[in-house]
Amino acid sequence: MENIKKIAIGGDHAGFEYKSELIKLLTAEGYEVKDFGPFSTASCDYADFAHPVALAVENQEFRFGILLCGSANGVMITSNKHQKIRAGLAWNTEVASLVRQHNDANILGIPARFVTLEEAIEITNVFLETEFEGGRHQLRIDKIPC
Repeated sequence: MENIKKIAIGGDHAGFEYKSELIKLLTAEGYEVKDFGPFSTASCDYADFAHPVALAVENQEFRFGILLCGSANGVMITSNKHQKIRAGLAWNTEVASLVRQHNDANILGIPARFVTLEEAIEITNVFLETEFEGGRHQLRIDKIPC
């Protein structure tokens, strides 16, 4: 897959600082990261940034997306409106692993107000390093689209 090291990232004002740090770290690890915004901590609407990230992943321009906002619920609800998106909210590494293993999540949601920066980094690394298990899980994923 040509876009294996490409990540789309976005969120809202509550996730801005973590997003900025993740971009630095991911870039240093050799990922190509595109920041879809926001570009400051000024109050904004998460859907304005979640939709472009989801669309970029849905169109296979990027292998994965990462969305950060206060609870991550808004960005997950928004991105999961896209038919080819399986966005999973993870607040610890175990959940990050399971959304990849069992759900083949292609977008990670991180609740910035409920995890530390260090935890957000660990969650991201586990998400990116975990493979989808397939098998019985693929049968379930095939039933998701409307």
